Order: sequence, then structure tokens, then C-alpha cells
Amino acid sequence: MRYIENRTFDEINVGDMAELSRTLQPEDIELFSALSGAVNPAHVDASSLGADGFIGLIAHGMWGGTLIATLLGTELPGPGAIYHSQNLIFGASLGPGDTVHVEVRVAEKHADTRMLVLDCRCTNQSGDIVINGRVEAVAPSEKIRRPQAVLPDMKLSPQGAQYQKLIGATARLKPIRTAVAHPCDDASLTGALEASSQGLIVPVLVGPRARIEAAALEAGRSLDGIEIIDVAHSHAAAARCVELVRAGQADAIMKGKLHTDELMSAVVDSTLGLRTGRRMSHIFVLDVPHHPKPLLITDAAINIYPDLDAKRDIVQNAIDLAHALGIAMPKVAILSATETVDSKIVSTTDAASLCKMADRGQITGGLLDGPLAFDNAVSKAAAATKGIVSPVAGDADILVAPDLEAGNMMAKQLIYLAGAESAGIVMGARVPVILTSRADSTLARLASCALAQLYIEHLKAKVRP
Repeated sequence: MRYIENRTFDEINVGDMAELSRTLQPEDIELFSALSGAVNPAHVDASSLGADGFIGLIAHGMWGGTLIATLLGTELPGPGAIYHSQNLIFGASLGPGDTVHVEVRVAEKHADTRMLVLDCRCTNQSGDIVINGRVEAVAPSEKIRRPQAVLPDMKLSPQGAQYQKLIGATARLKPIRTAVAHPCDDASLTGALEASSQGLIVPVLVGPRARIEAAALEAGRSLDGIEIIDVAHSHAAAARCVELVRAGQADAIMKGKLHTDELMSAVVDSTLGLRTGRRMSHIFVLDVPHHPKPLLITDAAINIYPDLDAKRDIVQNAIDLAHALGIAMPKVAILSATETVDSKIVSTTDAASLCKMADRGQITGGLLDGPLAFDNAVSKAAAATKGIVSPVAGDADILVAPDLEAGNMMAKQLIYLAGAESAGIVMGARVPVILTSRADSTLARLASCALAQLYIEHLKAKVRP
């Protein structure tokens, strides 16, 4: 164990000094910005680089100043010192990769107050002066020796980083004509209009015109140039959205302020709905902080207790969406409570059957493994501990839940405990159905629209000569 020990006022002499060197990393800037709220682009955005540096205040005043305070608090005088005042002049600017050498030297001692006056000098790797000046600190009168604190391993994850990439991938695509069912509240209407402004969709708002206009007024949004189809209520809105798709007048459907089952009952109607030869299923695409890629979870919203045939379609739907996102060979983990097949746990035998179905070509385009417990699916360390040798274990793109309850709880835990953002669509119908939740952020709504847009483009690309 390492210790830090101070030097009392009586032990310190004029001319005594301490020094340290540190290299500035990009994450240092991000962390200081997150702690202080200093988000001036001139300080934190590399795109705002100028000829004479870019992090000014943060590097000098916060990072450089903190290094000076570190020396005072850990070495000279050390633990028990009280930082009193400073008079610092900032010189050369700093950027990521620059190394700063910091020196503090005792210039004066005042016995009546135990005040030390210290000359401070910070230089970069070229010898240029970064900070120059003086600080005053009260030295301790008693000896202190303590274990050096072990600092936590801190990782910063930009909110919605995966979704920004997802939305960016649609930049050159044409917006898809989207029937928005009953967008009669601020959240659903704003999501649709914002997706329109970013070129993701061309919204057709279907619902009571008066309520849609009232929602727009409340949200401070303009409806100029937006098509509105006036219907009496949410049930009629769902049915009209399906009619638009059947007539070839919409490429996708987006849920507004109505219950999921109300919208989906119109979609799955055996006579007037949008059924295909495949079972419909919902796929969450989660942006989980610190996870290196989007995580697809299915089915957490449509199929309550799917049988083996339904699970086959659920898996294939997820694989097809993953292809649209640019994942050439998605890794599919069929989840259960254990990684071994147990005849008493149906989800384990289903998982084994699905893997064999993939071997026989009944499921295509993905690499399947299961049964796998959640930890073995997302953690290479957990899989290694269990002795699982698999290209899927620890690196899954798609997590297939055994039933809706498990899938929904898994997704909601990642959202509310791990800070994940949740986008998602329903697959298996004639067109993608964008299911949004009242709790979804605008970014998540945009990402859901991007999923539908990318999938539509993927289908078009498959039929092009």
C-alpha cells in the first residue's frame, strides 16, 4: 500500500520544491467538462480548433490549476494544507497529447499564520510556459500520514452515441412516407415533426385534426406543409394508417398517442391488416452506455409466450433488421437461465432446436448459439469462466428472450438502471411499424424512424438489378 505524508510548517524551508508531470488526454477534457458543466465548444469540441489551441480555460484554469493543487495537497505541504489564494498567468495553450511539467517552490514563510507563498511554473514538452504565478497555502502544524486513495476507473460514454451513428447512416437516403397514428400529444407529435425536419420521414398525421393542431400549439411547432388526415378517434386512426399502407400511400406506420394493442390489432387483422407469411415481432435496438455496439433484444412487446415456430420468425426478423443496420453476420444469443440443455426448462430445448434449424437452413443470415444465460451472451469474461467456447458468447448482437416477460424486463432494466436509450420497430408486417413509448426521448424516436428508413432501403437494395 502506498502512503502520502505531509510536511509541517516547521519542516519546510524557503527554496523547497515539488514537481510532477502529466500528459493531457481527451478523456481528461471530457471529464472536466462533465463535472463543471463547461461545454463551450471552444473548450471541448475538436471541430472548433484554432491556430492557437482549443481548450483554453479548461486546460489552463481547471486542468493545469488542479495539477498545482495536487502538488500542494499531496506533497508540499501535503495532507492538511489549505489552499488560500492564487495569482496565475496563462501562457501557451494546451491540447490532447501535451505533457505538462509542474513545479512549486517555497518563496516565503509567515510564522504567525503558517502561510506559505509558493512560486508556480508549468511548462509543456517544448519548454513553453503554460502557467506562471504564485499561490498561497496554509501549512499544517501536525504530522499526517495516510494511505493513498485508490481512484475509481472512470469511463465516459456520450449519451446516444450509437444512435447518432445510426441516424448519420441515413444521411443520403430519401425520407420514407410514414403514417403517424393519432399524434395528439407533445411527445409523439414532436418526434414525428423532428424526424421530418431531419429528413428521416415524410409524416402523414392521422387523427382528430383539432387535437393534432392543439398539440402542435402546445408544443410550439408549425404544421405548415404537413399532411393531416382527419379521423374521429384513435381506433379510426389505426385503421386509416393500415389503409394507407395497403393503398401504397405509406412506407411505414408510426405509433402516436394510442395503446400498442389498439394499433397492432389493426395491423394484424386477418382480413384488412398487414400480415405476411411471417410472424410479427418487436425488436428493441438499445444504445447502452459503455457497450461498444447497438444491442438488439427481441421479442419484448408482441409475442407473449411464443412457441418454437414463432421463435424461428422472431429470430429471422431480428437478423433481417441487423442486416439493414450493416451487420453482415449478426451473432444471435438464444437466452435462457442456463447454458446447458435441460428438458425441464423449455427455453433451453427451444434454443437448441433453433440452433439446429439454423444449421439446416430454416434460419438464415445469422450465427446462432444457445442456450446462453444473459451474462454469457454479453460478457466474454463470464463466458470464459463457464468454459463456453463460441463466437457468439460474450459478443452477441441479438439477444432472443424466451418470452415477452423476460424480454421486457431485460430491456427495461437496461433502460432504467444502465441508462440505455431504446429505439425499436415491429418486423414481419408488410411495412415496419415504429412503436414508440411515452417515455422515449426525441433521440430515441429519431433512431426508431432511422431503423425503419434503413430497413426500407435494405429491401429496395435487394430487388435492384
